[in-house]
Amino acid sequence: MTMRFAIIVLAAVLLAGPAAAQAGGTAISTTTLSLGTATPGGGFPLYGNAFAEVMNAADPQLSIAPRNTKGSNENIPLLEKGELDLALVAGEPAYEAFAGIGRAPVRLKILTAIYSNPGMFVVRADSPYRTIRDLVGQPVAFGAKGSGLPILARYVLDGLGLKQDEDFKAIYLDRAGDGPAMVEDGRVAALWGAGIGWPGFAAVASSASGARFIAPDADEMTRIRAKHSFLKPLLVPANSYPQQTTPIASLGSWSFVLTREDLPDDVAYRLAKTLHGVEAAFCKKLAQACETTASNTVAAAPRAELIHPGVMRYFREVGVMK
Repeated sequence: MTMRFAIIVLAAVLLAGPAAAQAGGTAISTTTLSLGTATPGGGFPLYGNAFAEVMNAADPQLSIAPRNTKGSNENIPLLEKGELDLALVAGEPAYEAFAGIGRAPVRLKILTAIYSNPGMFVVRADSPYRTIRDLVGQPVAFGAKGSGLPILARYVLDGLGLKQDEDFKAIYLDRAGDGPAMVEDGRVAALWGAGIGWPGFAAVASSASGARFIAPDADEMTRIRAKHSFLKPLLVPANSYPQQTTPIASLGSWSFVLTREDLPDDVAYRLAKTLHGVEAAFCKKLAQACETTASNTVAAAPRAELIHPGVMRYFREVGVMK
């Protein structure tokens, strides 16, 4: 009898649980958001997965689900069609999309700037290549087909009077993670990439052959910016990669998390409040996430009105914007 009574009580508790929770207050609901990243082995999946982990842990009512895509050039139309809620987009594709270069201007919004992308080449440390001109005529992997890396390279090289597909034996990867092995075994002379903590650079620099980085010199940067002023001088600090003992100056732009245009203001506000409330934890988890700050978003946005209104509301509350 005692055992039977205990089973009946337990069943009653289990059945009453959900009803009691609702009767006692508002039912807890979870906001699920899809996040487009890029191909495996690149910087966007690394960042996107860490972003989701930190955000989901900080707010149990948020569920951000990263999704591998072909990169920036696929993420933009997926956001426009409402097939993604959030997506990582490199600076150059974002610049072209907002400006309407080669297409109608997008009506997407900025959730946050994520990190700066100083572009440069990496070669084996024992290679003869030391300047961009040395790489002319050589096979070069310019990144994954749908990513923003080839677009950044195109602007940099165009500023030097070079054509990516004519002056180099340009190779575009199916997967960003395939590039380092191609440098190591000699299938390509160089791999183009960008950013601090970029996995492709880290892999080459950690290989048995070691790495040498090639970026535009001071005169070349002046020439590039004279033609493409939206590219900004950026610095890769010393020791960002194995055996990189001196800082590297280059050009690039900021990558963003963009949102679909109709993402509700209250959701964007909540995302911004959660994200910037855990900046320190995110920085500790991923070095390049140390640049994901509210002030950097304000500085990096091409125009303030491109920042999501819900994010702007949060920024005004904390005094980052007036």
